[in-house]
Amino acid sequence: MRQAASSNEPRAASPQAYLVEHYRPGSTAADLERVASRVREAIDELEREGQPVRFRHATVVATDESFLCVVEAGSEGLVRLAYERAGVTFERMSAARTEQS
Repeated sequence: MRQAASSNEPRAASPQAYLVEHYRPGSTAADLERVASRVREAIDELEREGQPVRFRHATVVATDESFLCVVEAGSEGLVRLAYERAGVTFERMSAARTEQS
């Protein structure tokens, strides 16, 4: 029988959703989609390595030359690591909540 964890043992953090904003003046919809794909690939790689991170979705807003990504992760640092691996910069990252329909 498994014993309950003591209150002194660290618990795994619940995944937090992060909204990551990207603005790319002069970019086409195809350019934005390619960059979002690089982010997804880097996150998928970290997930395969066992990291608590998951790409939820990207929304491309071509008329604003921007895209938004929603990523679930155990920490903001994991999201930043994924972006470093993808070689993609972003303008802002915020903790967020996603409501399912």
